[in-house]
Amino acid sequence: MAGDEMVLVERLVKVYPGGTRALAGIDFSVGQGEFFGFLGPNGAGKSTAMKILATLLKKTSGRALVGGYEVDEEPRAIRRSIGFAMQEVGLDDLSTGRDFLALQGVLYGQSMVKARRRAEELLELVGLGPVAGRRVGTYSGGMRRRIDLVAALMHRPALLFLDEPTSGLDPQSRLAIWEHLRKLNEEGVTIFLTTQMMEEADRLCRRIAIIDRGQIVAQGSPGALKEEVGGDAITVSIASDGGGSSQVGKAEVLARERAYVTGVSGDSGSLIIQVRDGSKAVPDLVRVFLEHGVPVGSVSVASPTLDDVFFKHTGRKIRAEEAGGDEASQVLRPWLGLKRR
Repeated sequence: MAGDEMVLVERLVKVYPGGTRALAGIDFSVGQGEFFGFLGPNGAGKSTAMKILATLLKKTSGRALVGGYEVDEEPRAIRRSIGFAMQEVGLDDLSTGRDFLALQGVLYGQSMVKARRRAEELLELVGLGPVAGRRVGTYSGGMRRRIDLVAALMHRPALLFLDEPTSGLDPQSRLAIWEHLRKLNEEGVTIFLTTQMMEEADRLCRRIAIIDRGQIVAQGSPGALKEEVGGDAITVSIASDGGGSSQVGKAEVLARERAYVTGVSGDSGSLIIQVRDGSKAVPDLVRVFLEHGVPVGSVSVASPTLDDVFFKHTGRKIRAEEAGGDEASQVLRPWLGLKRR
């Protein structure tokens, strides 16, 4: 973890009217300069936790500090120090991109001159400079996501909250936003995102917490969490040479003799060999098989995924789907301006 804690959460509980328990006493922290993520399916509690930290929702019990401030005691101080791009994009479709951002800056207390200067800087950062004079209502989905993202950066926050920032975007737009987020983090902005996309968490976050049904079931770096699942799985198909299952049995014996093999299973035509590092094991296994007359047909390596980690801890797979109604009710960003009707 880099430096001091920007977020500290202890035994955080949220129970909605009617008894729905969205958070069941979770604990986690986010270090200064860290890229941290919540990974979990819809309804897991991700957005509820984030909205509590952004002071948009009251907690039921527990402790939650952002930048050293308690969320229930100093919400104004927290709002001045964070940026928040929510799952529900709220933009002024009648304003130009340049004017929309400048207004956010003024609402944060900047002079119009400084706000316009900052707006131009951010528009260039996310590649929207050429369309800054166009109305936001003419922007594509990816462009709207990008301008919503930089609206949260107008006041140079030290901490950026992102609730499913690329949900519903095409792959090209998603990759562009990932690149912008990496640059922001490299410049020192602490980023805390929620996502149900395994690839997004794996490629962006230095550390993640996997959350399900209001509980954190695992925490750590993506690499460390995947390693806990058990390493790589090498599938070796045995070419037909008339030997049939005897060749598979012979290959199984040879594989079990290798010190790096942690498990072997198979059927009449192939073996699945569990190892720690598939890239190092494959050349050796193929060499041993061929030296002992085992005809190798094909070889493939599958590495553990974060979905495998989720399955290990919950017995279910994350079902990535379009972000719909989440566990928290829709809350607008009151300090980022109003949508024009």
